Amino acid sequence: MDEQEVGVADDKTKTTGLELRSLIKSGGELEVSLQEVAIPTPGADQVLVRVEATPINPSDLGLLFGAADLTTLKASGSPDRPVLTATVPPSALKALAGRLDQSMPVGNEGAGTVIKAGNAVAAQSLLGKTVAMIGGAMYAQYRLIKASDCLLLPIGTTAAEGASAFINPLTALGMVETMRREGHKALVHTAAASNLGQMLLKICLKDGIDLVAIVRSAQQAKLLREQGAKHVCDSSAADFLEQLTQALSDTGATIAFDAIGGGPLAGQILTCMEAVASRSAKVYSRYGSSVYKQVYIYGSLDPRPIEFTRAAGMCWGAGGWLLFNFLQKIGAADAAKLRQRVASELKTTFASHYSRVVSLPQALALDTIAAYTKRATGEKFLIDPNRG
Repeated sequence: MDEQEVGVADDKTKTTGLELRSLIKSGGELEVSLQEVAIPTPGADQVLVRVEATPINPSDLGLLFGAADLTTLKASGSPDRPVLTATVPPSALKALAGRLDQSMPVGNEGAGTVIKAGNAVAAQSLLGKTVAMIGGAMYAQYRLIKASDCLLLPIGTTAAEGASAFINPLTALGMVETMRREGHKALVHTAAASNLGQMLLKICLKDGIDLVAIVRSAQQAKLLREQGAKHVCDSSAADFLEQLTQALSDTGATIAFDAIGGGPLAGQILTCMEAVASRSAKVYSRYGSSVYKQVYIYGSLDPRPIEFTRAAGMCWGAGGWLLFNFLQKIGAADAAKLRQRVASELKTTFASHYSRVVSLPQALALDTIAAYTKRATGEKFLIDPNRG
């Protein structure tokens, strides 16, 4: 009996498991802890999954730490049951009103082994199988979930390989699908050397789509060029705007997805798009070109306000883009097609690489938190909740 089989056998005798919880109190204090919770029994269309891998994504950090000042973070408790506390600035509490004094589970996605299943055919078909999941509360040893929210992983695929099968892959595919549905022919992506950015590059290379990749260092630019990227712009370079304008001219990209959020970058992209469009304008207009330009903000690596100049003409748009809203918009059938592509290319196009695997208690160690909150390129953490 291998280690996984021993673990599953032990699960059948357990009645409780650990779950990571985040609580922001109305008095302005964050508390993150591990709690013992009852292991639920599956309903007819549900399965109980022993969670064996769940990534720490940037989108998880907002729920995990809220708007807490991490310079005030303190640890107490014991090594196997750490408790973290930090101060939440009074100015941030109003925006957090919906979650105050509520202990909330964390973790958008994960993967593991189905150890119990309801009597529905769809649930029973997953019993004993390795599945990927989406739906929150994944930073836990066990997760009760609908069978329809699981993705059956191909035989030979580990939980670690399937743990990031939803957020980054479907976001990258969603960007390409949005580009196509809105009538654009090429796209721009910022923070393009990220795990997600490298997935998007692979999709674009495979599907023959021109991509303008914006990065923040010469090292990141080199990394993407070595992977086949043709149009890479380094925002730290003195001639960045010239690089960007030329890349937009070469590709004809008129839609961008921005992970940075704050600062001038989104506005600079629109301005450079307008400069390219104006070059080919046959008739002068004081309102700028008639070429529609779109920037979607989908991240907030820079928390500052977004800065726009008035140099993009009058034919442009800017707004937010969220994966879950996109999937709801396209409907279950089209979303299922995207999920199937992820499953079939999980070890190639959508492969994720992790710099470190930690247990639930280790995920709450101060030095570990300092590492994964830096959001450094090439540093992606994976939690194994059942690691002991």
